[in-house]
Amino acid sequence: MKRIAVPLVRSLFFITTTALIVLGAGTFMRLDNNPSMKIIYVIYAVLMFGDALAMLLCGLYITQQPRLIYGFAVIVLSLNIVLTIFDQFGMIDLLFSLLNLATLIPLLLFRKEFLPR
Repeated sequence: MKRIAVPLVRSLFFITTTALIVLGAGTFMRLDNNPSMKIIYVIYAVLMFGDALAMLLCGLYITQQPRLIYGFAVIVLSLNIVLTIFDQFGMIDLLFSLLNLATLIPLLLFRKEFLPR
């Protein structure tokens, strides 16, 4: 299991990045539906793209800058899980939280693989 920990976590970061880009683009497409919510949708989409960038950086650099990126990844994943709960919680939020949890658990369980001495 240890040999697949790094590729597994890296793949989960990339899957989450893709999901966030799709959700951000979908949010931008909703701008015309409700003009009074236009600014809120733009803010949501920009935050999703920022989160996607953070996930992409974690996936790309988890083994090259392990000390820095490992801590950053744990913080980003934890915030994603906690902050999703405090929004209007639906099926997409549940799936997103589970995806972040599925990334966080092996990251924590196999931290020795990510943080060599």
